[in-house]
Amino acid sequence: MSEATNPEEQQPSAAEAPAVAPPSPTAEPSPRGNRLVLLALLLGAAGVAVGGWSLWQMRSLEARDQLQLAQLDAARVQTETLTQRTREIDVRLQQLPAADELDARRRLIAQLQGDQQLLNQRLETVLGASRQDWRLAEAEHLLRLASLRLSALQDIDSAEALVQGADEILRGQDDPAAFAAREQLAKSLEALRATVNPDRTGLFLQLAALREQAAQLHALTPTFASAGGVLSDLAAKGDGSSWWAEWLETLSQYFRIDFSADQNIRPLLAGQSLTQVRLALSLALEQAQWAALHGQTPVYRQALVQAREVLDAHFDLENPSSRALRARFEELLEQPVEVVAPDLSAALNAVQAYIQRKQSARERVESAAALSELPVEAAPNVEETGP
Repeated sequence: MSEATNPEEQQPSAAEAPAVAPPSPTAEPSPRGNRLVLLALLLGAAGVAVGGWSLWQMRSLEARDQLQLAQLDAARVQTETLTQRTREIDVRLQQLPAADELDARRRLIAQLQGDQQLLNQRLETVLGASRQDWRLAEAEHLLRLASLRLSALQDIDSAEALVQGADEILRGQDDPAAFAAREQLAKSLEALRATVNPDRTGLFLQLAALREQAAQLHALTPTFASAGGVLSDLAAKGDGSSWWAEWLETLSQYFRIDFSADQNIRPLLAGQSLTQVRLALSLALEQAQWAALHGQTPVYRQALVQAREVLDAHFDLENPSSRALRARFEELLEQPVEVVAPDLSAALNAVQAYIQRKQSARERVESAAALSELPVEAAPNVEETGP
């Protein structure tokens, strides 16, 4: 029978059965394997950390080494600089003189300083004396100038300021010997302050204003004060309404006949005559100005009188300008222009005497100092030659 099989043929099919069987599910890992994996991961992380730390330490060491090298280079440069300076100091020390020579130079410097101090003292003494002489000469010059201002210009204010300046110079001397000179200066100052000082500058300006006013004067046209007259009497005899009366009235405005006039009628000034009169009046006032500035009382009054006469002779006093100008002449005629200046010769003589005494005392001191500086053996010879 073909369908029957023997047992030997059935065994291989049984053996192949497991090979074609479906795979079985995967078996789960054991706990021991997990621990090994975790341990391996920990060891790997620790190794990485140790490697990173080692790398950071190496870099830190390299940076520290570089810093130490830089410091070492800087120290080497400083050492070389100090060595160079030490060499320069050694060279300078070798160039210095010896101790004996330094002592000699020190003594010379001390002697030079002493001589210089002595020279400075002498120079200060000489300059101080010269400065005092200059100041005293200035005080004398101020007094002379004050006397000149009083005698030439009678300028009280300037003379007082000059005398005050001379007194300030003597005060700056701080010398009791100047008491007599300052006393005379004080007397002169009080005399100047008590002197009447007229305003001559004001008078000069007032006269200048009057000169301008006189240059503008003009003569008034003479008018008749009388209301009557021949023509007026003829006009009064008519009836007053006729043409004859009107004609006589008109004619009377141009012609007047007055037989009772008892005053002289002056001719009108015009043209060159008026100019000459104004010039004469201006010259008289200019002369009065000069006299006012120089304190010449006779000349001042004579000039004003002359100006008044010119005004009276050639201008009508009925003119308000002429009348006001004449009134001003009368007022200014009484103004004082001369100053009785005090004498400053006593103060000048006192200052000159003080200057002479001071110079004599200084010469005696200088002579004594010169004698003290002479050698001892030369001193007796000098004393024998004395008076």
